[in-house]
Amino acid sequence: MSSAVARVDKGEYETILLPVSGENDGPAIQLACNLSKLVKKGKCKILVLYVIQVQRSLPLDASIDPEIQKAERTLSQVEDTLVECNCEIDTDILQAREVGVAIIDEAVEKKADLILMGAGYKKRFGTSGVAPSVLTVLRDAPCPVVIVRPALQDQEGK
Repeated sequence: MSSAVARVDKGEYETILLPVSGENDGPAIQLACNLSKLVKKGKCKILVLYVIQVQRSLPLDASIDPEIQKAERTLSQVEDTLVECNCEIDTDILQAREVGVAIIDEAVEKKADLILMGAGYKKRFGTSGVAPSVLTVLRDAPCPVVIVRPALQDQEGK
């Protein structure tokens, strides 16, 4: 049995950071809920994070109403989905220049035991790949990271 699975079996992932974007989040949300049920009641916390990437031409604290409204809708939908979970749910919206860096900073600040995130594919130069924010999280995370993504063939038509 791998050490990651053993940690889940022991209920050691008590604080799960779940970055969401409103796209490709479903499987990661469901997995977070399933993992939370393995932790002793009252000891699990899922931190749902929506990061708004602010263009460099704008001040970092700029009021970007359409993005803030999208973030609030997304977080509300995620909360509704996680209501069946056996744990505390916290949500937060951050504005940052780089999404991946904001996720890492939040994981450090909140002492996350696990980062669990969905990822789609980005087409670049005719080749499918993952978003730069996912690569940043994989490279710099202070804790284990689980990336949930659809099969490539499921994304080919999109």
